Amino acid sequence: MAEVLLTHSNHLFADPKQVEKMQPYPPLQTLLAAAALRNAGISVALFDPTFHPPIPGFDRALARHTPRYVVVCEDDFNFLSKMCLLHNRELAFRFAAAARRAGLTPIVHGSDSSDHVHEFLAAGFDCVLTGEVESSLLQFLQTRTYSGIPGLAYFNSSTGAVTYNPPRAPRTDLDSLPLPAWDLLDLAPYRDAWLAAHGYFSLNLVSSRGCPYRCNWCAKPIYGDTYHARSPQSVAAEIRELKTRFAPDHLWFADDIFALSARWTEAFAAEVERLDARVPFKMQSRCDLMTRPTAAALRRAGCAEVWMGAESGSQKILDAMDKGVRVEHIAEARRNLRRHGIRACFFLQFGYPGETWEDIELTLHMVRQTQPDDIGVSVSYPLPRTRFYNIVAAELHEDPHWRDSGDLAMMFHGTYSTPFYRALADALHAEVRRTVSPAALAHLWERVHQLKTSLTPAEVA
Repeated sequence: MAEVLLTHSNHLFADPKQVEKMQPYPPLQTLLAAAALRNAGISVALFDPTFHPPIPGFDRALARHTPRYVVVCEDDFNFLSKMCLLHNRELAFRFAAAARRAGLTPIVHGSDSSDHVHEFLAAGFDCVLTGEVESSLLQFLQTRTYSGIPGLAYFNSSTGAVTYNPPRAPRTDLDSLPLPAWDLLDLAPYRDAWLAAHGYFSLNLVSSRGCPYRCNWCAKPIYGDTYHARSPQSVAAEIRELKTRFAPDHLWFADDIFALSARWTEAFAAEVERLDARVPFKMQSRCDLMTRPTAAALRRAGCAEVWMGAESGSQKILDAMDKGVRVEHIAEARRNLRRHGIRACFFLQFGYPGETWEDIELTLHMVRQTQPDDIGVSVSYPLPRTRFYNIVAAELHEDPHWRDSGDLAMMFHGTYSTPFYRALADALHAEVRRTVSPAALAHLWERVHQLKTSLTPAEVA
């Protein structure tokens, strides 16, 4: 028996792109919330639907653990949760319905539920935990009340309207949090999937929460513009713990932004060396943060790969995004990382309002000149409470969400159509990754140019 059953709604096999990538990571936030509850004396259990048929498995978990509460706690550190995909939302709704049928109280936390409180409450959830989850969830379970708990939203039984309690301030002392409750999770399927697909096993962890930068397309429903980091000592100690317990071959720092402070990065490298905690890792950061000293410290700490939000090779588009970087920072970051043998990878974004073919050509030129080790290509994706969303709001569908992470559908009237941007992504990926023959690559680029001239902006897939 357990008082609380925690779960999440990221089912790997509902997303064809993620099946193809086969890089599954455990639900870190769900495990952290479980650890925080257990430290407070609340009994917990976990149902992980990543690999298993979600509804039959969920029903079996309800029967096995007979909980009083069900908490659908999405992973705040996984970009799939931040994208608010329809497949994930629909599964969360099905969990709520199943919990209700069993006479239980379902609770939800995540980016999508924070942005669409009314929809999640209407789907059967008792309340929505907005903002940082651990303290709000613990306080609710300890008091079993609604009023007075920061970061809680619920239907008011008297008025029938949604009541939003005041927001909860993010915690500043991240070292006070326990380590994730790894013992609740079966790591074998994750290890097997990684080894079969890539020949190594990767695990995830975080060193910070939030991001202080203000790119106007970036949604921040959980932490807003706040940023807080753990101490270098605690992060290095966690790497040592993971290395000792699970022997991963590789780690992913799932922070929104890693190595924000050069001083922190240098201290982190020193702690990793002192504890003999070095494990190859990847992380994401900004091009303008990848200075020579930071790149050197990252290499000492074990960094093997950095993903950076390059977005565009057009300064006009970077400025329109409020990115706060110069195009030349991209090339400089590439050189600094290459100097230390660190893979440099770019996130690219096409379709931002005002982007022309000339801007796209500037991005293609930037990629060909800098030759990143890998790229991720997307189109501008409007999420609530962003300035970008407000710019295109009048053009949006009723519910502007992708079904899965490979959708790449244009949700507003861009310069070109969805088929064009999908073809552009395919061609540029193939070129950078060298996955096709020269003749096949030429055919892909020919398709891009055909779509560029044959489709009008109003045409969509």
